Amino acid sequence: MATSTQTITAQRESELLASIPTGLLIAGQWRPAASGKTFDVEDPSTGRKLLSLADAGAEDAAAALDAAAAAQASWARTASRERGEILRRAFELVTARAEDFALLMTLEMGKPLAESRGEVVYGSEFLRWFSEEAVRAFGRYSVSPDGKSRLLVTKKPVGPCLLITPWNFPLAMATRKIAPAVAAGCTMVLKPANLTPLTSQLFAQVMLDAGLPAGVLNVIATTTAGPTTGALIKDSRLRKLSFTGSTEVGRRLLSDASEMVLRTSMELGGNAPFVVFEDADLDAAVAGAMLAKLRNMGEACTAANRFIVHESVAAEFAAKFAAKMSEMTAGRGTEESTKLGPLIDAKSRDKVHELVQDALDGGAVAITGGAPIDGLGYFYQPTVLKDVAADARILREEIFGPVAPIVTFGTEEEAIGLANNTEYGLVAYVYTQDLNRGLRMGERLETGMLGLNAGVVSNAAAPFGGVKQSGLGREGGLEGIEEYLYTQYIGIADPYAS
Repeated sequence: MATSTQTITAQRESELLASIPTGLLIAGQWRPAASGKTFDVEDPSTGRKLLSLADAGAEDAAAALDAAAAAQASWARTASRERGEILRRAFELVTARAEDFALLMTLEMGKPLAESRGEVVYGSEFLRWFSEEAVRAFGRYSVSPDGKSRLLVTKKPVGPCLLITPWNFPLAMATRKIAPAVAAGCTMVLKPANLTPLTSQLFAQVMLDAGLPAGVLNVIATTTAGPTTGALIKDSRLRKLSFTGSTEVGRRLLSDASEMVLRTSMELGGNAPFVVFEDADLDAAVAGAMLAKLRNMGEACTAANRFIVHESVAAEFAAKFAAKMSEMTAGRGTEESTKLGPLIDAKSRDKVHELVQDALDGGAVAITGGAPIDGLGYFYQPTVLKDVAADARILREEIFGPVAPIVTFGTEEEAIGLANNTEYGLVAYVYTQDLNRGLRMGERLETGMLGLNAGVVSNAAAPFGGVKQSGLGREGGLEGIEEYLYTQYIGIADPYAS
């Protein structure tokens, strides 16, 4: 029976991969790179090649922007209802092909199928949400305070956009940017991460199948991001840059974008504190910690990075947390029994271990885990560390792996100080049964989002984004479409004037 299941799975993988477009999407057509170059996409759980894709260069990027610029005027004039209907059809198509998208994400990114299925639900919801928001980009009409004129305020699409997505959520990061751009009437050039571009390829085809006109969405996968897209950022036809990735790269892009004064949305790094007070429901806190830490194997900007636990409950929390972490079975994500997939590549796994080793060298103790997993793929043991020194790198840097360092506090004031002691401010998590304390934490924590007794905060209907060096702008919610619109004011003479 096992052999039969493996054979069917292998056949299904092969059939799915054979259906994925491998070219560049430019002006509605899939085509090879101008240079003829390709690159391989691999399965991080085995290291084996999945597919070879066209490797875009600067010439291809220019052609993609040409197509987006040519389509912009007619797309902006397209009725908002029609734009919304295209997004709704895309939502239905993604939902109908949910298992294909889930398997594809598991193959190229490594996450277990259960998590990939969750991402399909989450990612597709941006299509449904913005299909409804497309018709709600309202303006206003009013009489000026002095009564001598009329004020007409309207919203217009900003124009062609460059969207750069990361590798860790291949579907959701694409839909979170593409859906509001489509709803607002903007055309796009999408550059997906070269580690996980296959989901974007399939999704782009779904958008075409849903009726998106040629040139509105163009997709250029590449292994040379800077040289390929650099010229686009300096092109006067480009009006917006939306980037999700590291703060380091985000700073460089912001500098580049300043030359043309581009509209920018930046969703950058995180160093999320997970604060557990002495009155918290510890079982609920441990369950929330598992979600906040291990979603996507910890490879998420929203992942809990520092566990700040009241000294009176720290030992009990650590023991329960470590017990749950040690139960996580690592393996290839296509196996239904797998609860923890690989990290994305060897470099990422080595960086995680470097941070763990630095903490251990500084006196930390590994309650569970603390090392890579031998064998094929880029696996790392689920790890819980206690007695972590205040100056440990693991408390300052984004871990991006299944590692949880625990530090303790004695007072609420101390907890706030520890939580805010970072250059980042994307999300924080707080567990307490005292509502007033929860509200105080919300007011005093320097964060764009807060999970109060909740280990997951992401929702298409909510504004996602951070403060400080975690970024600029918001994705999702009512605010999401505003990132792709600009405000125009028209002053009208007094209609009663003689």
